[in-house]
Amino acid sequence: MATTELTSNSAPYGLDDDMREMVLETLRQLRTRLLTREKILAWDRAEVFPEAEIRELLSPDIGLQLLFIPEKYGGMGGGARDCFAVTREMSRICLGVATAFFAIQLGADPILVGATHAQKQKWLGAIAEGETLVAYAVTEPGAGSNLAALKTKAEPIADDGGTITHYKLNGAKQFISTGGYADLLTVLALTPEGPTFFVVEKGTPGFSQGKGEEKHGIRASNTSPLTLDDVVVPVENLVGGVPGQGLKQANQVFGYTRLMVGAMALGAGEAALDIAIPYAQERIQFGGPLCDKQGYTHKLIVPHKVNMLAGKAYLDEVALRIDSETRDLQVEGSIGKLFVTEAANWCADACMQALGGYGYITEFEVEKIKRDVKITCIYEGTSEIQQSIISTFRWKAARKSKGAFYGEMAAEMEALAAQQPELGAATLAQAAKAMQLAFDFATVQRLTKQQYLMFRLADMTTALEVGMALTRKAAAAASAGDGEAAVLAAAARLFSADTGQLFARDLRTLAMGTDLVPPEAGAALLEAAGAVQLGSAGSGMVSDMDTIADALFGRSSASKGRA
Repeated sequence: MATTELTSNSAPYGLDDDMREMVLETLRQLRTRLLTREKILAWDRAEVFPEAEIRELLSPDIGLQLLFIPEKYGGMGGGARDCFAVTREMSRICLGVATAFFAIQLGADPILVGATHAQKQKWLGAIAEGETLVAYAVTEPGAGSNLAALKTKAEPIADDGGTITHYKLNGAKQFISTGGYADLLTVLALTPEGPTFFVVEKGTPGFSQGKGEEKHGIRASNTSPLTLDDVVVPVENLVGGVPGQGLKQANQVFGYTRLMVGAMALGAGEAALDIAIPYAQERIQFGGPLCDKQGYTHKLIVPHKVNMLAGKAYLDEVALRIDSETRDLQVEGSIGKLFVTEAANWCADACMQALGGYGYITEFEVEKIKRDVKITCIYEGTSEIQQSIISTFRWKAARKSKGAFYGEMAAEMEALAAQQPELGAATLAQAAKAMQLAFDFATVQRLTKQQYLMFRLADMTTALEVGMALTRKAAAAASAGDGEAAVLAAAARLFSADTGQLFARDLRTLAMGTDLVPPEAGAALLEAAGAVQLGSAGSGMVSDMDTIADALFGRSSASKGRA
């Protein structure tokens, strides 16, 4: 479910709103039967992969896997927005269970984007029938996120006439989600023509599924090593029928798969807030509820709610674009994953702190969420891999467009600031101009080999592009008279102020962080980029935090800043 066949005039791919909500409601009802709180905590405590329950999610009575399978292969034909919504909702219940479900989507992706029609009929049809757990077997012990370091080999076997009839696979895979239970796996192996995906079925001679790893979090998921020892598969199991297409097929789905990891982190972060917010309304400390105290609300809750709103706004945009466009959105997927996973990890940590001693106790669930959500910063490419992708490709875009890429962002935010000056768009417009100057500076000063500085550039553009999505959402809400418009406006102002301050800090690092840069050149960058003005953004931040806290906790204005 990573690409579509839409033209520019087509409606977005996927379900209508009513059908999507029906699927979500089905999932919510499972909290009372199949995925109860008691079961979730028990699976986590005992490190149990709930195979029966996972398979029931795929059964004809529920059939959640039908969501990402095209209609012509027996599915519902859901799009990225639909899978995003379901993955987010499932992650609010349990990130371990969500990982097991995501593994099925991920394992099916090479088939969806690269398989022949006959292969799709066979294997997607089997998944649609609900009796097939799927895994994506790419990561290797010595390679991690570096797919180019692939060592698993696929040796062609030919008949007497020289026609290739089979491939013999040898190698090892590690950290494979659902790897110990999968009935069908898409395995990346190196053929003479290059990396290639093969379908390997459970029980194939020479293929062994190892014992599940003992993990810090997502204990309700299975993560296993795999061994391929002279595993022979027919040539018909080569995905797409043409060897050497594996990296292209993998890259084709990164925008989608990283969107889904962002959805998982978002759901987990929101779940943590769903625990911390009511706790603060009930917990009395020093003569009043915690929700009346800025030390609680403005430090531990409001900033994280703003980040979850911003992350959702950005991921919503990416999902819509995936459903509406055919071009690659790998960088956007990386931006969404980097921002939301790091923000959700920080959010869960703050919510643990917010509950005090109770936050450290298993029964209150926040400590489980904190353990679970950390993995989202690691799998499907670590945060550092995302920073490398973002800085490299955005640097290339800035150079290739001769300033137009960030110039268009600045122009959009300037136009929005003229129409709705209360949303902080002017700060983002200035940040967009500063972003172009920063990339130009990195080129001229030959800093693009300084990985740490490139990471700073990645963080800057990530904050800028996520902030723009939140500002657009706030502007649309204000224009529509949405009931959440005031909260979104306050959130947009807060986020843009934080972005300005991040730019001021990282511009200084770029200008003065290495002796490769002459002092006068660094000073010129800070002046041209307006680092001082960017760092001064944030007028009225405490009042905006009050506005958001009032909405979150149902406070009256009289309780603002009481303690």
